[in-house]
Amino acid sequence: MASSNFIDHVKLHAKAGNGGAGAVHFRREKSVPKGGPDGGDGGHGGHVILQGNAQLSTLLHLRYQKHVTAPNGGGGEGNQRFGATGENAVLQVPLGTIAKDAETDQLLQEITQNGQEAILMEAGQGGLGNVHFKSATHQTPRYAQPGIAGQEGWVVLELKLLADVGLVGLPNAGKSTLLSAVSAAKPKIANYPFTTLVPQLGIVAYRDGQSFVMADIPGIIEGASEGKGLGTRFLRHIERNAVLLLMIGADTPDIGHTYAMLVDELKAHNPELLDKPRLLVISKMDLLDDEAKAAITTQIPQPLDHVYISAITGQGIPQLKDKIWGLLGK
Repeated sequence: MASSNFIDHVKLHAKAGNGGAGAVHFRREKSVPKGGPDGGDGGHGGHVILQGNAQLSTLLHLRYQKHVTAPNGGGGEGNQRFGATGENAVLQVPLGTIAKDAETDQLLQEITQNGQEAILMEAGQGGLGNVHFKSATHQTPRYAQPGIAGQEGWVVLELKLLADVGLVGLPNAGKSTLLSAVSAAKPKIANYPFTTLVPQLGIVAYRDGQSFVMADIPGIIEGASEGKGLGTRFLRHIERNAVLLLMIGADTPDIGHTYAMLVDELKAHNPELLDKPRLLVISKMDLLDDEAKAAITTQIPQPLDHVYISAITGQGIPQLKDKIWGLLGK
């Protein structure tokens, strides 16, 4: 997916339809010289609704749609005829989309299933016609209710990718190479930092026809929580992951320091990320000779579950899948 087409954050103004006004009307028939009130009710306005669509993977289609307005309800009419109901304005969004109030940051809705619908802005109800206000002492009410205004406001839609496993690491740690080796995903791979500019998803096949979804996000560096590099903009995509893989290349000078830095950046972004099961993955083991492989064990923080892999040679990949599956099972 081209980086220019991956949009995971949009801000728009949503307005639900207003309810129609109730009618003030009286029967006027030749055979009924003093007909009573017969004003009908106003129609309800249309809701603004979010609908999950598994075929979408980005909010690109909403990037330039700054205003979403649902139709108002129609006014009531004589002979107790109801006003027309306004149609709902439906926004198709990818699974994993959340809606927040742009001013307060309050969570409004969350879409996680295909076809799921949630009201983003609730429509106003139609007003009652004057037929409802007739009484024994007031035979000719000359008033009716106005319609209620629909909700409106600025909202932020954010996409958080749904995946079982999230890959976290420095730029050029081998995350994209691993994803391409264990799934059909084809992320861009090159020998320079920040090759991955947008999150990538891949389905990883396991035993007996089982599988899990792995997400690769752009690399983070020390100070990412302060905006360095690509910042932590993409870390929201691992907030829903069940397991986190912290990947560090075997050629990294100080694995212990790098691991601590990654943990600190996760904590700075969202402390709840540290509650997720995590596994240290030492990649690029094919770059080391036997002596260097033996020495690298002393750099691993203890006690910390870890696995050594090489996506190029396949070393440790079966063991990695087993460990991931075990953590997912928990």
